[in-house]
Amino acid sequence: MGSKFRNKKPRKVFIYCMVLETRQKSRTQRSQLINEIEFDSDKRFEKLCYCGQGCTRIPEALAKLYGHKVQSLDLSYNELLTLKGLGAFTDLRELVLDNNEIRDSLVVPDLPKLHTLSLNKNQICNLESFLLQVKEKLPMLSYLSLLGNQACPNQLSNQENDDEDYQRYRYFVLHHLPNLKFLDSNRVTNQERTEAKRRGKFMNVVTPASFLEGSLDVNVNVNQMNLSGRLKYTPLPRAMRNPEDYKGAYGKCRYRYSGKHSEGNRFISNSDL
Repeated sequence: MGSKFRNKKPRKVFIYCMVLETRQKSRTQRSQLINEIEFDSDKRFEKLCYCGQGCTRIPEALAKLYGHKVQSLDLSYNELLTLKGLGAFTDLRELVLDNNEIRDSLVVPDLPKLHTLSLNKNQICNLESFLLQVKEKLPMLSYLSLLGNQACPNQLSNQENDDEDYQRYRYFVLHHLPNLKFLDSNRVTNQERTEAKRRGKFMNVVTPASFLEGSLDVNVNVNQMNLSGRLKYTPLPRAMRNPEDYKGAYGKCRYRYSGKHSEGNRFISNSDL
């Protein structure tokens, strides 16, 4: 056992903290990035961290300088609205996009080597549309996390969600992505795989946001929404009718009582006497 450790080559890690300066016309912007290069048994694994810089899109300079180098990319705590430029990272294995502003309009690029994707705390509502893109563009994906999105119905996204809603969501995701090993913070079990294969396609949990986006009348206004953004469900109609617009009906009663007793007596019980 001792010889095993003696023969093992030490792991080397190099960390570079840099300032990236970009210029667009008369505007100059400086941002910080961290580049980590790890050598383990002659294998190179390079990470790039570009967090908390307030960018709404991936800087072109970032893609040009590091797109062909890095295997792990962390773009958390920005304000990303689009993934344009991500396709330049052709060797990417891990991608972290937590705490951004990514919505249903996102276009997932082809990343054939990506196995880990984290999209916690974004604005994704349409789960099925997102999964169809992932299934086509990310064939090697084995870890996915969507916590904090409306598409993931757990209590982190809405306190009204319960365990049953979340389990239905897991079945639906696994129906589309059966090769996942981890979903959110939990390992995928064999029982979940079996159940997802059997009835997962029927388990889509429709969120209020995605339902409003595609199904409801466009005239629904803000007054019909509560503080959490959900539609106020009510037995009353949304449209108001003019007081003069009313309908009535009348007709001849065809029922006639024939018997020895008073018709009213059948509604009186002994306790009423």
